[in-house]
Amino acid sequence: MKILVTGGLGFIGSHTVVALQHKGYDVVVIDNLSNSSLKVLEGITNISSKSPDFEKLDLRDKLSLKEFFVKHQDIAGVIHFAASKAVGESVKNPLLYYENNIAALTYLLQNLVNLPKQNIIFSSSCTVYGEAERFPISEDAPIKKAMSPYGNTKQIGEEIITDTCKANGKLKAISLRYFNPIGAHPSAEIGELPMGTPQNLVPFITQTAIGKREQLSVFGNDYPTADGTCIRDYIHVMDLAEAHVVALERLLSSKAEDSYEVFNVGTGVGSSVLEVIEAFESASEENLNYKIVDRRPGDVIAAYAETSKANDVLGWKAKRNLEQALNDAWEWEKRQHKL
Repeated sequence: MKILVTGGLGFIGSHTVVALQHKGYDVVVIDNLSNSSLKVLEGITNISSKSPDFEKLDLRDKLSLKEFFVKHQDIAGVIHFAASKAVGESVKNPLLYYENNIAALTYLLQNLVNLPKQNIIFSSSCTVYGEAERFPISEDAPIKKAMSPYGNTKQIGEEIITDTCKANGKLKAISLRYFNPIGAHPSAEIGELPMGTPQNLVPFITQTAIGKREQLSVFGNDYPTADGTCIRDYIHVMDLAEAHVVALERLLSSKAEDSYEVFNVGTGVGSSVLEVIEAFESASEENLNYKIVDRRPGDVIAAYAETSKANDVLGWKAKRNLEQALNDAWEWEKRQHKL
């Protein structure tokens, strides 16, 4: 079967392409390379001994996207990653996020609903829950006002897919609301490769440890948590990639109970920023230069997953722990600097 992965050269997308190819799927990747590199394609090929088909394409280009789907009518499923993803950047540049995340999804769906097979996995996020009241966060937690334009685009994206499934009658979709992906492929052939200053904690940690960044900023130590820093659920990117394959197979085998389903994907364990720093220092035997600075707009206090639905219904469970994820991220970082 042919599977389309949008944003397939990005961090999560590239690891999912590897997982798909490992399962024997034919993969075609769309990526505009705005936050990725063609070198990732080489890494995927080195791991899989097979290169996915690749087309450089921006989903906001309606004409080019339509031409793509004319050529690829035999796509059996789509995994949609292509989107801007940084909370802080979305606060500063909301219009970019609404155009890139909402318009692109709309154009993608307009083409998908004309295919013989209509299955899509949507890359959603725990940010849809806003500032949660209960922990761990389950799928039936209320969807509160988003804390950032990024989170809002994920809420709107889910609504667009829900409405399309209802109106269409043939489209089948699963949204995976995942928490904080970290790590890299254990081969160190692919990993997180942010363009410019990292927006996420772990690549900033590894770049500081390697000497590329002078100092790591910890945004706030006055949150109502044990050590005053934010708490997140950090999941190894390979566990996350494998969850996408399992969810896709649920759609392809027509096992989904509804036209639209939602699953949390996380470890169920929350770790504070300072705990992650301590775990990295232990795993790498490196001392990190970090500094407490003011809070960052858009950050919620805590977010970690209730995962029983994914465990029981999908038959998926995270297998790798925080230390393994941090070690893989460190090996990836060292490889970039040929250490």
